[in-house]
Amino acid sequence: MLQVKNIVHQYEQSIVLNGIDLDVEKGEILCLLGASGSGKSTLLRIVAGLESGYQGSVIVANESVDKVPVHQRDFGLMFQEFALFPHMTVEQNIAFGLRMHNVSKQEQAATVKQVLELVDLVGFEKRAVTQLSGGERQRVALARSLAPEPRLLMLDEPLGSLDAALRDNLVLQLRDIIKKTGLTSIYVTHDQQEAYAIADRIAVMNSGKIEQIDTPQQLYRQPKTAFVARFLGFNNIFSREKIAKFLDIDTDAELILIHPDGIQIAENDDPNAIDATIIERVFRGDHYEMLAKLSDDVSLQFDISSFQDNKINSKVSLIIFSNYVIGLT
Repeated sequence: MLQVKNIVHQYEQSIVLNGIDLDVEKGEILCLLGASGSGKSTLLRIVAGLESGYQGSVIVANESVDKVPVHQRDFGLMFQEFALFPHMTVEQNIAFGLRMHNVSKQEQAATVKQVLELVDLVGFEKRAVTQLSGGERQRVALARSLAPEPRLLMLDEPLGSLDAALRDNLVLQLRDIIKKTGLTSIYVTHDQQEAYAIADRIAVMNSGKIEQIDTPQQLYRQPKTAFVARFLGFNNIFSREKIAKFLDIDTDAELILIHPDGIQIAENDDPNAIDATIIERVFRGDHYEMLAKLSDDVSLQFDISSFQDNKINSKVSLIIFSNYVIGLT
């Protein structure tokens, strides 16, 4: 449905995007995941038509939109600030795009009713948006983006201004709503948990390039590069030579990730277990985040249940499962 071909973009002498190629299938939610400055929002703005002066091409439904103005691309945009009109009611905000498309008042009313049902805000039609909670304003902004039935929906950090508990709840609602409409979507975020929850595929960006594109499950289980592994919070990355003292390595890669999910504390004597000492323990509610020292230059990070009681400086035996030992580039 959407193809991005060899996009290169720079500000003055700084290259922001460097040869981006991307395909988004019809009905897919693709998440652009990366830290601030990685180029994800710039890429979204180029697709939307809000940035010019780039090299490469943006193709939608087999036709280039590089010279098509923003208002003629038939895209829906939703940003972190929501950009609702404070002097308008909920229904007036939602109907705004429909009025710009010269939709009749009867059709406007029918569409507003339909999208309010979709975002679970029936009865809010006459409310001033200034009287709504952050989550309610977020859903109004989404409803306004959905009302004109865009062929592509783009969301740039749409939950970034909300508190963590509300964000966790709304991201699931957001995915459900988008999937019900069948819209093709690009979703930008710096939050990996948000990306896992909403995306069909995730593109991890770093310094203007895409490091890896995969399903959330595959990305989590099999990061391909050291950058992706570290960005996802996996710090057990070692040279082959250093970790081979403790494990048989079944890969030719010179850089090795030991996935924290593949590390357990042995309950019984196991000839394959590795002796270690707990040197750090951080309580995270449902689990402890542990750091165990194998030698002066090798320590492993992993999680255990918060009901386990392995204290700092206690001696443990660790089991490392071979299928969680991953070669990186």
